[in-house]
Amino acid sequence: MIKVAMTHVYVDDVARAHAFYTDVLGFETRVHMDLGNDTLFVTVGAPQGAQPDLQLLLEPGQGPVAEPYRRAVYEAGLPCIVFSVDDLAAEYARLTGLGVRFAHEPQEQGPVLAAVLDDTVGNLVQLVQPKG
Repeated sequence: MIKVAMTHVYVDDVARAHAFYTDVLGFETRVHMDLGNDTLFVTVGAPQGAQPDLQLLLEPGQGPVAEPYRRAVYEAGLPCIVFSVDDLAAEYARLTGLGVRFAHEPQEQGPVLAAVLDDTVGNLVQLVQPKG
């Protein structure tokens, strides 16, 4: 059986992304290593044991491939990743209360309710809740 073990998002500041993804979104730190030369290797994952074998790498987004890709995706208004939530209305209220900026409020999109937020480090992130 093949399973997803790690995926990534390009970020413009790994330390700031780590703070946002843990302190604001509520992920837990899985790996935090200083590789030297101001380079961090940081992964986060769902808290409290949910999806223990899946990590999200907060990958430096500078460079000739990552930067144009990240900028184009952001400017097109496309989320770089989608996270599921149990109660989108509650998460939207919690996150807006923390000052998170949303590109669009919760709305129906086919079989889900969806909202898109700005992660403060160069990405749009979609939150979805299955309808029904």
